[in-house]
Amino acid sequence: MKKRDFLKLSGMASAGIMINPLIGCNSKPSANEETGVEDATKVVAGTASVFTLPELGYATNALEPAIDQMTMEIHHGKHHAGYVKKLNIALADSPAYFDMDINQILASVKEDDLGVRNNGGGHYNHSMYWKVMAPGGGNAPTGELAEAINASFGSVEAFHEQFFNAAKTRFGSGWAWLCMGADRKLFITSTPNQDNPLMTNIDVEHGTPVLGIDVWEHAYYLNYQNKRGDYIKAFTSMINWDQVAQNYAGV
Repeated sequence: MKKRDFLKLSGMASAGIMINPLIGCNSKPSANEETGVEDATKVVAGTASVFTLPELGYATNALEPAIDQMTMEIHHGKHHAGYVKKLNIALADSPAYFDMDINQILASVKEDDLGVRNNGGGHYNHSMYWKVMAPGGGNAPTGELAEAINASFGSVEAFHEQFFNAAKTRFGSGWAWLCMGADRKLFITSTPNQDNPLMTNIDVEHGTPVLGIDVWEHAYYLNYQNKRGDYIKAFTSMINWDQVAQNYAGV
């Protein structure tokens, strides 16, 4: 991409023209594009959705000391960007997913369709992860979300304990989730790799995530090494409960 074209696209993104990272824009990427940015403002019916790397919404050092700047730069700029790149390439050759947004893709992805499953999950999971953290975090869940947490777990404290255990005991790489089920009750679960409870073809309780924590080692190892529990506690202190409440209200 030429420099003047990059600057033009950057200006469009700043003005709000670029697509939401969790919504497909029904534009088909060419096989040699890295992220699909060049086609991100085009809409062509009957083709693959194109996804772009979302902005963090805060500086890469804004969550220190809970999450260090280098981890954020690598995690967002390398890992998440890589999922976006590979997802767009996989979708270009997967007509079964044409005209779908990311939620629809993950709900219908086949267990053995690893290119879409792994990278689609990676994009969705991380897009939520960045949003549910904020500098300074939040004091506690309030309003309808707090009522739902109390109804499902008995108390906010009991929720924190169950969420911590789900994240701490997830074997290997994966995620822990607070989700809403089909009965509109909240539940906690965990998934391996980049799977999530939107996926109906995996062996996990299904629902819509409203909060997720990444427990892959790349999310915390530079700062915490093998002390996953310390990272989980630090993450909990940074939870953006206003965003979680928005996620809950939007289900």
